Amino acid sequence: MHDLTRLLDPLNRRALLRLGLLAGAGLALPALAALPPMQAQEAASGCWYVQGLSEMGSGENQNFISNAGFIVTSTSVVVVDALGSPALAQRLVAQIRKLTPKPISHVVLTHYHADHIYGLQVFKALGAHVIAQQQGREYLYSDTARLRLQASRTELAPWIDEDTRLVAADQWIDGPTRLSVGDTEVEIIPVGPAHTPDDLVVWLPARKVLYSGDLVFRGRIPYVGEADSGHWIKALDELLKLGAQVVIPGHGAISHDARKDMQFTRDYLAYLRKAMGQAAQDMTPFDEAYQATDWSQYEHMPLFGAANRMNAYNTYILMEREAQ
Repeated sequence: MHDLTRLLDPLNRRALLRLGLLAGAGLALPALAALPPMQAQEAASGCWYVQGLSEMGSGENQNFISNAGFIVTSTSVVVVDALGSPALAQRLVAQIRKLTPKPISHVVLTHYHADHIYGLQVFKALGAHVIAQQQGREYLYSDTARLRLQASRTELAPWIDEDTRLVAADQWIDGPTRLSVGDTEVEIIPVGPAHTPDDLVVWLPARKVLYSGDLVFRGRIPYVGEADSGHWIKALDELLKLGAQVVIPGHGAISHDARKDMQFTRDYLAYLRKAMGQAAQDMTPFDEAYQATDWSQYEHMPLFGAANRMNAYNTYILMEREAQ
């Protein structure tokens, strides 16, 4: 038993101990096998990613519901997003270490949402320099972020606990920023307000690879929340001009048909705005408008039941506000 617990990283070991899963060797191995799989995949030369699950975050899936990426340069590794728990971040570091011993020099955050940032403290402990868009500070120091973390310590236990903390960026950017790391040029492009006020994307022009963050969802219903969907659509129109050949979305599988898959998120947002905008203009009550809208092109997709009604409601409120 002692040999087994030494093989586990400290966060996973502590979490499993809390769950009582290390009470006997017979229970420990199935528990480890039940963790959601994580496997680094290469999108293009030196450009890697791990793909989260099309689920809501939970204690069962370690909050592994978003994607993260990393770029191996001649001198070090640049990580894109930090995943949704410290345990997941440690697993991502382990995936990187399978490929290279080079230090992790930077973490670029596409936005300050919990499923992309709760692993950040692991990378800070390794000495990484964290870069984010400056509007992220408003969320980071808000009651919303504090209360979300507080709730996550219950909802995402044991992976989020009293030792999980919010981490500020070392560098807050307010415009396009070029990062030269070894032999690799990385362009960091702010695109918010869109999905969030602080969205940015990571673009490698020499390899035509775009890490889009949550500007692009693939194979599942996007999470709109309180997004500025009108500007989100405009941001996608600009990103389409880049000519990306590969897109690593914030959620869902990698895209080798960038235009088609970026267009899906754009068209979904446009459909929400058209349907809910007309309802708001006609002063149709939301429940009536939602029931009358044809959702057949989306209702088969993962997380439709969990997200679509909320997306529609938030868009309805947004369209009312825009009409004023």
